[in-house]
Parts: sequence; structure tokens; C-alpha cells
Amino acid sequence: MKLEMQHRTKQFAIDVWRLCAKLPHTREFNAYVNQLIRCSSSVAANYRAAGRAKSKADFINKLKIVEEEADESQFFLEVIDEINTNHELIPEIKRLIKEADELVAITVASIKTSRFQ
Repeated sequence: MKLEMQHRTKQFAIDVWRLCAKLPHTREFNAYVNQLIRCSSSVAANYRAAGRAKSKADFINKLKIVEEEADESQFFLEVIDEINTNHELIPEIKRLIKEADELVAITVASIKTSRFQ
């Protein structure tokens, strides 16, 4: 599961980057795009860091960061979904919103499981 999630979170960051490359390069879009790229890549980086946690508390703390960053990614994807005018991008945006939601759910479940071990 750990390796699958490492791959999945990394792929999420890459897929978000690819989506962002297709969005308009305007001052307004750039504000959202920059935030989205940061938080989506943070999901992957912090999940990877959780694997090197020094304690159970450190592990849970890193997973909480993953949860927050995945939720933030979902927020910015939802905003982009609403302001996007390129109908060809809609399926990809919707897929990434769903993926962010699933990453949040998986992370929350992992945090709960870790607390009771």
C-alpha cells in the first residue's frame, strides 16, 4: 500500500502539472496555478516524508500535512473548474478533483488507523 500511495501521490502531482500547462497564462490564472502546483506536489513530498518519520507522532503529523495539501489541491481544482472556459479540459479537471478527494479519504483513514495502533 505504501508504494502504491507513493506512486499515486507522485502521479497526482505530475497530472496536475500537466493540466496546469494547458491552462491560460494570465495573471489571474497564474495565481491559482502556482498555488495548485505547490500544494499538489506537497501531497507527494509529504507522503514520501511520512515514510521516513522518526516516531508515530511524526508520522501522523506528516500525514495531516498530506491531508491538508490534498484538500487544498481539491479546492484550487474546484475553482479552476468553475472559471475554466476550455471544455476539453473538463474531464481531466473532474478526474483530478475526484483523485484529490480520494487521497484525502485514504489519508484520513490512515491517520485514524495509526492513532489506534
